[in-house]
Amino acid sequence: MYNELRPGRKLEKIEFSENDISKPIISIITPYYNGEKYIEETANSVLNQTFPYFEWIIVDDDSPNKEAKEKLEEIAKLDPRIKIFHKNNEGPARARDYGVKQTNKSSRYLLFLDSDDLISNTFIECAYITMKTNPEASWSYCDVINFDGQEFLWRKWYSVKKELEYNLLVMTALIKKEDFLEVNGFDLKDKQIYEDWCLWLKLIENKKFPVRMSFLGFWYRKKAPEESELTRTNTKNMENALRYTKEISRRIIEPKEGIQYPKSDFNWDILEENLPNNIVIPKHKENNKTKILMILPWMVVGGADKFNLDLIKGLSKDEYEFTIVTTEPSNNPWRLQFEEYAKIYELPSFLDQKYWQAFILYLIRANNIDIIFNTNSKFGYSILPYVRAKYPEMPIIDYVHMEEWYNRNGGFSRDSSAYSSVIDNTYVCNANSEKILVEHFKRKLEEVHTVYIGVDEKKFNPELYNKSEILKELKIEPNGKKTIGFICRISEQKRPFLLLKVLEKLKQKREDFLVIVAGDGPWLADVKLETKKLKLTDNVVFLGNVKETEKIYAICDMTLNCSIKEGLALTAYESLSMGVPVVSADVGGQKELITDEVGVIVPCLQEEKDIFDFNYKEEEINPYVDGIIKIFDNLEYYKKNCRNKILNGFTIDNMIKNMDEIFKKTKNNPRQSKVENGKALAKCENLTQEIITRNFAAAEPEYKWLCKDFNEKNVDISYAKDFYEYVDETKTLSYKFKHVIVVVLRKMHVYDKIKEIIGKP
Repeated sequence: MYNELRPGRKLEKIEFSENDISKPIISIITPYYNGEKYIEETANSVLNQTFPYFEWIIVDDDSPNKEAKEKLEEIAKLDPRIKIFHKNNEGPARARDYGVKQTNKSSRYLLFLDSDDLISNTFIECAYITMKTNPEASWSYCDVINFDGQEFLWRKWYSVKKELEYNLLVMTALIKKEDFLEVNGFDLKDKQIYEDWCLWLKLIENKKFPVRMSFLGFWYRKKAPEESELTRTNTKNMENALRYTKEISRRIIEPKEGIQYPKSDFNWDILEENLPNNIVIPKHKENNKTKILMILPWMVVGGADKFNLDLIKGLSKDEYEFTIVTTEPSNNPWRLQFEEYAKIYELPSFLDQKYWQAFILYLIRANNIDIIFNTNSKFGYSILPYVRAKYPEMPIIDYVHMEEWYNRNGGFSRDSSAYSSVIDNTYVCNANSEKILVEHFKRKLEEVHTVYIGVDEKKFNPELYNKSEILKELKIEPNGKKTIGFICRISEQKRPFLLLKVLEKLKQKREDFLVIVAGDGPWLADVKLETKKLKLTDNVVFLGNVKETEKIYAICDMTLNCSIKEGLALTAYESLSMGVPVVSADVGGQKELITDEVGVIVPCLQEEKDIFDFNYKEEEINPYVDGIIKIFDNLEYYKKNCRNKILNGFTIDNMIKNMDEIFKKTKNNPRQSKVENGKALAKCENLTQEIITRNFAAAEPEYKWLCKDFNEKNVDISYAKDFYEYVDETKTLSYKFKHVIVVVLRKMHVYDKIKEIIGKP
């Protein structure tokens, strides 16, 4: 999986308008020994960097292969920043020390990168920024993707105590050059003795500590066990290796702990308008492309993120450049897919919140941004007035996927409307949301527009899939039963308990159905228990999270959507594209797509404030049952109409075409009223910064919980008792209040719930 998305598969150098290569800030050091097989990919990943102020010193450790030396000559011609040195063979540690001696006097940081490993295109820039904003730290590193012979993620909580016993770190890190020289570098004569571990221990002995960035930006080529150098080290020099490390460990007294992201560090008084003064800002060369800064909460599996990914994939790289920042702690499972088409900066993974607004300005300047595009980021909305004040002529647009009345009485529809004075145009995924923005939130009609998300009709094509083979693969035996797909995250919004009530009622009328539940989520375990309680186990199959959902549609006769809230569900698009009719609640813009010839729309009688009330009434249940039976009895009629519905206007290609026209029109045509508003805001910068500050204050409990949740679910913290001391709070009224904000804020009438907890009328 990772191999297919690794960086460095091709050279995509960024052109910079200025770069004095005679005065690099960073020196990349690569020991090289018969590395001709992989060095080109490593070179590509280095030369694709978004930060250009480096030199790359490759030290040939007397490679005996003629092909290896010839390959180095080819690599040297790729870029004037590459310097090749040759020396007698003494092993990688000596080669690195030798490389450091050849570095330019101007360089302040060292980056050790082996000749077969890779770095993501923003790795150096993020490591540099985090070192400049954490000046007391000695080195920075990030979480690791192991690829090639073995594939797994390396996400370890940094603990000094554990580091003294076992090396948690990898060699590739950005290190202060002065600190490296202070400990005399590697200074090792023997080969294969955990030279990186020895270096970290020497730095720790000197009261140095690291910053751990939590994004996956370093790619370690993990060979099969029989090919691994580490395996040979374990069997050949284990005693020597452990002797060296134990000698150093015994000398370490009162070491300092490291800094780790994501972390909650909000403080009312520390919002910074600028990054540290001595930070060097790269300047991308001007070109005719439209350069868009997208502000997103995260890159996870979901309809909104699928829209974002489809958008940047569909627009030509010859015409567009995308820079993406994410603003909420997340493992961002779709980062690698996004990274194919954009520069990615996960703000929570490497940067204190006090610098976020400054970093946005840094990106605008460095990348010559033309358009700001915010979607679903609360921080993104809060910074828009500030950006408009700084750049009145820069157009700002946003995309709203749905209104959520249980989330701040409108969710992002409310946010978008609150900041409408600085937003040129707002786009929504259905006409119903457009109507709500205009009629309820009093938006100007000419500033709100519908752009349907669409579906990839080429991928979601029933002719590409063999139903019997998929059923065999999934070990599902319908035995003549008609199949119903329930494809979604198993959360309260999707109302899975209503599904079970519908099935219980349906079973009273007919038993020839099998429901295929494809999805994971917080209510999955409870739904499984309820399925047994209602004696529906013969009629329901749980598959868990399924990546290739097109296979599920291929084996279904219809799909069911019980959601209490949708914009216009991606599953509806996909289902119809696969020729599968839909029964759906009448929420959002569902009825704009699901018309009488392709499915059945069912009234949604439950109010959003009652989302956690699972006691559904008969009048809510019966219409679903009737709709399912209606489709079963007229299946062929519905199926023949479904795909044509998509082809006649709801494809991804249509969405891409519409957004392409929007970006081209927007680039040089900001609304004059918004420009004037920006100029007015420029006179009151304190106000625009206070909006950001108050956003951080309001989001602090939720952000803190998200940090804790990220670390517990994604990082190995099993040995780190200090982690729990760092993140836990006592069960005080304050804790309960914050806990409610975190868990309930998006899902309930939060004001009523808070009153209930604090006991006020």
